[in-house]
Amino acid sequence: MSRIDMAAVAPQAYQAVFGLEKYVQANVDHTVLELVKLRASMLNGCAFCVDMHSRDALAAGESSRRLFAVATWREAPFFDERERTALALTDAVTRLGEHGVPDEVWDAAAKVWSEKELADLVVAIATINVWNRIGVTSHAQPPTEV
Repeated sequence: MSRIDMAAVAPQAYQAVFGLEKYVQANVDHTVLELVKLRASMLNGCAFCVDMHSRDALAAGESSRRLFAVATWREAPFFDERERTALALTDAVTRLGEHGVPDEVWDAAAKVWSEKELADLVVAIATINVWNRIGVTSHAQPPTEV
């Protein structure tokens, strides 16, 4: 059961996060964005977001095989270099530890993404992490039937 409806209780805050969401949707490659959203949501244990982003990706034509492989992306052969660096950056930013994002993760991403693309990717990762924290904290539940 959901604890709180954040959109109803704090609509201005919810709209502010939604503004970030609109920005990343307009500025990050859709396929990469859905992979990033799915991966961060898996790491954060957000059932609502895992459900939503896997359904969104499937509806946009993504294969179920690639979506399942996001859980083990390092071992799976289904992702290109840009997708791999985006997923590695997602892991590092989502699990942000004491030493931040490792240089090797950043440097690998910087080789295949422009500075603007990297900035937008970081904003996308940060945004899904905000949504995940709202979803997990509020106990947002995915619909049982779609």
